[in-house]
Amino acid sequence: MGSLRLFRNAPEVVAVAAGKDIFRIGETAKVMYLIIEGEVDLMVGGTVVETAGEGAFIGEMALIDDKPRSASARARGECRVFPINEARFQSLVKETPSFALQLMRTLAHRLRKMDARIGATSKAKKAKKAKSKT
Repeated sequence: MGSLRLFRNAPEVVAVAAGKDIFRIGETAKVMYLIIEGEVDLMVGGTVVETAGEGAFIGEMALIDDKPRSASARARGECRVFPINEARFQSLVKETPSFALQLMRTLAHRLRKMDARIGATSKAKKAKKAKSKT
């Protein structure tokens, strides 16, 4: 992944201990992160909705729409992350098309996963309702 190569050895890389929150739902966001090493659980309401690994972006939505965090992120094990503030984010989007494309792929992947989860839940509810009528 191109972004990973760009930032792997940057001095701004932050080590995060296992079990430590990187950010929490509802917080105001000033940075997003690129996971350099390790895995991070993304959680909504205490439920893990995704485990993101090396090369994944986390926290990007808050920089895009300027809203509070919609999920919490917790280091699953020891990990290293690269913080990307809004100024750097804007610069990368303008000057590095591969960065913007990678970010769009991340958003599309998460949206498709959520669509599938909602669809599965809806089908299960309909099946349960149909079964209770018989």
